[in-house]
Amino acid sequence: MAWIVALIAVVAAVTAVVRSQNAARDANVAWARVELAERQTKAADARTAALTEEIRQLAQKRIPAAALALSHPSAPVPGLREAAEVDGGSARLLTEAVQAARAAVIEERQRVDAAARAAMRGTSAKIQSLLNQSQQLLHELQHEYDDPRILQLDFRNELALRRTQATAVLCDAWPGLARQSSPLVEIVLGAQSRVAGYERIKVANHLRDEWLAVVARAAEPLAIALAELLANATAYSHPDTDVQVTVQQSGGRGAFLVVDDAGIGMDDDALERARALLAGPSEVLLTELGDPPQTGFAVVGRLVVQYGLSCHIEPSPFGGMRTILRVPAHLLTVLEDERNLSALAPKAVHAHTTTAAAEPEPAAEPEPVAEERNGLPTRRRRAPRPAPVRSSPAAVTPAAPPPPRTPEQAEASWAALQQGTLSGRSAPAAPPEAEHHDNKDGQDDRNCRNDRNDQGDDET
Repeated sequence: MAWIVALIAVVAAVTAVVRSQNAARDANVAWARVELAERQTKAADARTAALTEEIRQLAQKRIPAAALALSHPSAPVPGLREAAEVDGGSARLLTEAVQAARAAVIEERQRVDAAARAAMRGTSAKIQSLLNQSQQLLHELQHEYDDPRILQLDFRNELALRRTQATAVLCDAWPGLARQSSPLVEIVLGAQSRVAGYERIKVANHLRDEWLAVVARAAEPLAIALAELLANATAYSHPDTDVQVTVQQSGGRGAFLVVDDAGIGMDDDALERARALLAGPSEVLLTELGDPPQTGFAVVGRLVVQYGLSCHIEPSPFGGMRTILRVPAHLLTVLEDERNLSALAPKAVHAHTTTAAAEPEPAAEPEPVAEERNGLPTRRRRAPRPAPVRSSPAAVTPAAPPPPRTPEQAEASWAALQQGTLSGRSAPAAPPEAEHHDNKDGQDDRNCRNDRNDQGDDET
């Protein structure tokens, strides 16, 4: 019996040991599970905290920075703070949230900008119409009253008209003025007359053909674009310096208008942005032009795209900036009808350095006699002057160029012309005289205005 009791005791002892081992193992497993759960909880808490911080940064920094970068591409947009604490799915969702916010901002800005363009387009058209009516009334007053202040008022009306016209072009509107094919030099003078500080602009004519002209559909857009470039050059250069404009003709590539100023220049970022605007981007938002908006280069870029022009800007040898506006050959023509250029148009430089013989000037032809036809005065067409006979180059000396007319002299000439017109109208026995003034450009006579107190342009 003793061995049975011993066997039972051994079995009980073994069972107890096994149970204790199983309990210890279960306890170790349970403890390991607890530790794993704690580690998982801590990791989840860390990921939750990191994701919370990322969401906070998304709302406070990343989305505002992405919206700011739409207007200022150089502005940095921060990424994830702690990429290791956020899993790939969460990081991808955060990036998609930034992109979605960016797309929503772009869409809303385009909608608001389109509404603003429509409103400004309609307003500009009405203001432009009123300014054109004021201009016509001022022209009538110039023939009735000999007062220099009317010229000054007309010039300021012209400045307001140019600003309104530029705004309309920027809002995808028609320039608002139809013109005939016009000589290139007269277009340059017309653009000069629309700029405050026009007396500082010096034009050099290097055309081989003085009758080189711009076709009708591109004449006014070219004048608008050049006026914006001249306004920028005069606004950002010292009032005591000149702005040089060179008109050149280049074979089959068309014509070039080169504007040089001795202004403050541009840094690399400003130059890059200016070139981007002059290249004619597909869309320029009004909100991206600053406050107050600097519209000069944006207007030129819009016209460049619409009419096939091209424009380039670079540092100038004079210390400021050089802008080159190219008119392609398909927008140029040569006028065949005989008419006189503007009295203020600069003579071609090559005409002063030619080696052709200088023959005596023929006798002055009498002015065409006005005839009465159906009660209206008419003029006879001038007969073309005979071409001078060339002689040997050794026996000639270049003729001296005539001295340029100053604005004061031009103003005095116009005043005398108006006074003579008034005297002729007031004479009881005098027949009605035909108006002698014929200006194709429609703006060149404004160069004779002696206005030193203009409010300077702050373009581009």
